Amino acid sequence: MKPVNQKAWWLVLPVFLCVAFSAVLPLMTVVNYSVQDIISPERRVFVGTEWFAAVMRDPELHEALLRQIVYSLSVLAVEIPLGIALALSMPATGWKSSLVLVLVALSLLIPWNVVGTIWQIYGRADIGLLGATLQKLGIDYSYTGNATHAWLTVLVMDVWHWTPLVALLAFAGLRSIPDAYYQAARIDGASKFAVFRYIQLPKMRGVLMIAVLLRFMDSFMIYTEPFVLTGGGPGNATTFLSQFLTQKAVGQFDLGPAAAFSLIYFLIILLMCFILYNWMQRVGTADAEGQGHA
Repeated sequence: MKPVNQKAWWLVLPVFLCVAFSAVLPLMTVVNYSVQDIISPERRVFVGTEWFAAVMRDPELHEALLRQIVYSLSVLAVEIPLGIALALSMPATGWKSSLVLVLVALSLLIPWNVVGTIWQIYGRADIGLLGATLQKLGIDYSYTGNATHAWLTVLVMDVWHWTPLVALLAFAGLRSIPDAYYQAARIDGASKFAVFRYIQLPKMRGVLMIAVLLRFMDSFMIYTEPFVLTGGGPGNATTFLSQFLTQKAVGQFDLGPAAAFSLIYFLIILLMCFILYNWMQRVGTADAEGQGHA
């Protein structure tokens, strides 16, 4: 039997070292903090799961979690259909396609803190185009004083910033569909909706699954944009989980509870992504079996 050459593992070793340094070691540090009461750099007391129990009983955490889930689901409900519609309306080939791709991707090039600053100015009633226009229309718009306005402004800002990502992924999925499918649909006299329902949507399922997972994870960890735009206010209207965690770790310097909450936060994201992934897999399998029986 010919011996297997194991030298290729040396090429993978730098990746393992980078992952260990950037992910595993910080995670183990957080685990260490989560079971200790950090009285001072020299004094630490082991408390077991006390911080986890305290965090789970915190009513502010429950409110922030509910606020975060509603926000992330709203992001998906708006950005996924809007991204698909944008991809379907984009030119398929030629210089127009290249131009539209560049224009669509422009918002993705803007840093998160700059996005928050742009919308902070844009929404001002005195100098901002959006705020001044709404005021002239008789709408008393104020993202700093009205909780509903603040929440909707953060949502619209996220839609403006990240819908192009969904559109680009959907556009890539559409371009990967062979022309033979469209030719067969034309021969059968299929309508545009039938082509979308039975050809385009199933063929885009892979990239849409990636889009859903990416947008859910990113929206569930949103911090910079609402922090710059509203500071988490008014009140706690736009204080999401990441800001709640930062307030505990940096503002109150409760390292033990903050570490425990970080681990809970991490597990919540893993659980939600697992549920979303399995649900989309089941929907895809059911659709494939239905088409097979048809």
